[in-house]
Amino acid sequence: MSQQISFALEGEYIELNQLLKVAGLCDSGGAGKMIVASGDVRVDGQQELRKTAKIRAGQRVQLGDIVITVHA
Repeated sequence: MSQQISFALEGEYIELNQLLKVAGLCDSGGAGKMIVASGDVRVDGQQELRKTAKIRAGQRVQLGDIVITVHA
């Protein structure tokens, strides 16, 4: 069973490491960068290794059993 998190975007995009932080999946942007570097993060089903990848409305970010849906 996956955990769903809905995230309301306040600008055009949010950097992936910051999204992990504000969603409560890590304590800091630096920790978020380490999680992304580990290869465990998927964006729209594809592995994402760019720590500051721009995540925009309509995208889905997955870390393990947790799915973050980003909307405007």
